[in-house]
Amino acid sequence: MIIDAGPLIVDGENINSRLWALIKRATERGEDLHTTHPVLAQVWRNPARQANLARAIRHFDVHPLDNSVPVGRRLAASDTSDVVDAHLTVVAESLGTFILTTDPDDMTKLGARFETY
Repeated sequence: MIIDAGPLIVDGENINSRLWALIKRATERGEDLHTTHPVLAQVWRNPARQANLARAIRHFDVHPLDNSVPVGRRLAASDTSDVVDAHLTVVAESLGTFILTTDPDDMTKLGARFETY
């Protein structure tokens, strides 16, 4: 699965215990967890207060925004403008996986395969 920004948003050192459980379950099963550099840019604010976020991200494959043409095409086709969500959709499709998100409305508009967190 690929994780959107919502599940990664933390308040200081507090990462949702549900996210830690998800990470633990995925690693025990040998499942890959993914996110993107643009998602991290959305959630990363104060490294001194986000040590647990940094620790959690070590369990993820982080994908760069290096596929701008398909992302732009997805935005045009969906008549939307959120580059981060469109990028997640394109990466998820290329990986053959789904997006874990707190934003089902935008993902629906983009035609993404997702589950709500």
